[in-house]
Amino acid sequence: MARPTVVDAPGGNAQAWPRLSASSRAALRLLLTRGGLPRAEMARMLGLSRTSLTRVTRELLEAGLVREGVVELRATTGRPSEVLEAVVSAHHFLGIKLTGDALHAVVTDLAATVQGHSSAALAAQDVDHVVAQIAAHVNEVRGRFPRLTSIGISLAGVVTGPPGGEVVHQSPFLGWTGDVPLTQLVARATGCPVVVENDVSALTALEAWSRVGAGVSSMALVTIGEGLGFGFVVDGRVVRGAHGAAGRLDHVVVVPDGPVCERGHRGCASALLNNGAVVRNAGSTSGDYGAVIEAARAGDGPERRAVEAAGVALGRLIGLIQNTVDPEKVVLTGDGLDTYRVAAEVVHAEVERITEGGPGGTVFDVQAFDFSEWARAAAGTAIFSLLI
Repeated sequence: MARPTVVDAPGGNAQAWPRLSASSRAALRLLLTRGGLPRAEMARMLGLSRTSLTRVTRELLEAGLVREGVVELRATTGRPSEVLEAVVSAHHFLGIKLTGDALHAVVTDLAATVQGHSSAALAAQDVDHVVAQIAAHVNEVRGRFPRLTSIGISLAGVVTGPPGGEVVHQSPFLGWTGDVPLTQLVARATGCPVVVENDVSALTALEAWSRVGAGVSSMALVTIGEGLGFGFVVDGRVVRGAHGAAGRLDHVVVVPDGPVCERGHRGCASALLNNGAVVRNAGSTSGDYGAVIEAARAGDGPERRAVEAAGVALGRLIGLIQNTVDPEKVVLTGDGLDTYRVAAEVVHAEVERITEGGPGGTVFDVQAFDFSEWARAAAGTAIFSLLI
């Protein structure tokens, strides 16, 4: 991902982000992911000389992005060492997750820690109304967070283009087709720099940046819920295909004799694993995923069979990922995690049955999910675009 040019958008209402050297951006990334560090340790981890680190530190101090913290006595040398730490409150970022019927938003600090959140129904799905509603929300946020620096927007769909110049080519839940220059439209309407990202790619980047992805060079993310998402990270970078995402697994056939999806595919992941598919396969007339899950927990009727069939699909999908790209870690999350929780034994049995295994194996990490994480990931995208 190329680093965008940092300029005020028309209107000049954003708190300007300083122009930083590549070494300063790397140093700030390190402090945000590792916490406060002594100067000597930072120099070693960044591969910088003491003179170069002094120059970097001066640049970050002048920008108000770091401060000198406590003085620690280092056991290795017996000498006191001054700790540098990021000033995470120096800038705020607005993250917006668009669904087919709502706008979910959070404001975060520089460390992507949520400082405030809100949700509102979309007045309409057409582009003009959505942009106007985003602009109105930004005006409200500025009153409470005057240090607002930039905006990240995530949505399900195909998003391509450089940071700050993304175009939405398709967004099924919003009914958008063609090329929608959402970044440009929102920047003009708000006077803020804007970054737009596919929601799963944004969440993948956030998980890779956080403690979840710490210490691993490759990580796969699977989200289950209303839809099915897949993200992949190699050497700390989100993998992007020709259409902006790592790939789509929705219509991979996992149970050849399974039910048929809305596109006519028999036994694909979408026909078994999405929340809506679980409800349909349970024969529920209420359409209530939560009710199906509760019934599955309580008994062995059609609800239990539908959830366990979803577990088979999930296990085979995870096994396929492990066999195909061999990640160090597979992270599972999303608003459909109750499917996994009920059918966990089935999922793990399927993974074990179809995978080759290997030295050390693959770490499987289930992350509790709150819907606001989608919006926090959008804010993270805005932050990352300034740090790369």
